Amino acid sequence: MFKPIPTFIGLRYAGARRRGDDSAGLVSFISGLSMTGLVLGVALMIVVMSIMNGFDRELRERILGIMPHATIYNASPAIDWSALRHQLAADPEVVSAAEVWQVNALARRGGEVTPLLVQGINPGTIVEVSSIRDFLGSEAFPKLMDTVEPGIILGRGIAEKLDVAQGAYLSLIVPDNDSAGGDRRSARVAGFRVADIFHSGTVLDQSLALVSWEQAQALAGNGGGAGVQLRVADMLEANWIMRRLLRALDQPGYYGTDWSRTHGNLYQAIQMSRNLVGLLVLLIIAIAAFNVVSTLVMVVVDKHTDIAILRTMGASTQQILLTFVSQGALVGLVGAVFGGALGVLGALTVTDLVAGLESAFGVQFLKSDVYPVDYLPSELAWSDVALVVGAGILLSLLATLYPAWQASRVQPAAALRNE
Repeated sequence: MFKPIPTFIGLRYAGARRRGDDSAGLVSFISGLSMTGLVLGVALMIVVMSIMNGFDRELRERILGIMPHATIYNASPAIDWSALRHQLAADPEVVSAAEVWQVNALARRGGEVTPLLVQGINPGTIVEVSSIRDFLGSEAFPKLMDTVEPGIILGRGIAEKLDVAQGAYLSLIVPDNDSAGGDRRSARVAGFRVADIFHSGTVLDQSLALVSWEQAQALAGNGGGAGVQLRVADMLEANWIMRRLLRALDQPGYYGTDWSRTHGNLYQAIQMSRNLVGLLVLLIIAIAAFNVVSTLVMVVVDKHTDIAILRTMGASTQQILLTFVSQGALVGLVGAVFGGALGVLGALTVTDLVAGLESAFGVQFLKSDVYPVDYLPSELAWSDVALVVGAGILLSLLATLYPAWQASRVQPAAALRNE
């Protein structure tokens, strides 16, 4: 016979098929519900944590792949930006640097107007700090630098708002705050031809436009906005690195900003959502695991006679306890393992599944003007799988202790009195 005996009997109880007894059938039904709930709870938590990991990855690799980790500015027009770029790039904690000129403007096409952030770039250096090149065609940068018909690169969201396509023309309007006589109603206006339209799948599609450095300088006039964008080795240390570089420059007029000011709220929202959703789904797993309590309590009631017979045959209190712990542990183990497998499958396919549903029904569940990205990302972490499956097994095991303890206290004489 399989040893140890308590485990053997517990596994037999868990796998036995019960027929002809209404109470036994009810026990089997509730046991199945407990296991199903645990499977779904574990699977759901793995999928949810993978989606939160996906949002975190997209923030790091897509949004902050296009936007810099930090930018150092100076309003003075006398700065040698090329020399400053080389100076900052020489720092051991700075991976790369590129000059940029940022201007807040309005884009107009016919009767449509939308605000946008215009970045004047140098194509030779911007690729060092930004992955924007991955979303552009091969002719985008040459068209951008055209001096006869200056080009502009737009995000897809801006292009859709203005109803423009590649090759179309639009105007950029920048208020002239330095106009003579203090006339705030004047503005600088420049025409551009759309060189390319990028689709990063992120919120940047709704706000970012690129022009050449010279065109951005002309739009800015005597205003500021010029600076050096930095990509640092450790994104989370960007603020500290930026402040250290500002102190090292030791010249008036320099100031800076980092990604935590522009996208820090988004990062915090993702982390908070991950923690809150993880807690809620963990409670679902806990509820499903503790359904094992009701299952085993009913099993104990149903098996009073069997318990009494085992006790009269010499089974100890510890052996009876281990018998029902083994049964509950099997339910938890099977539920957690099957739930883990289902969760892994869901995490690997949820992105394609949602995309397929969007395509089939002609709807878009996520839009980049509301959410950070316009698709549902997912990144499976095996450490999360191990944590969730382990939590499911542990909670199930803890849930077996009370009914197993009740079973161990059954008195043979009292249980057999009415048999």
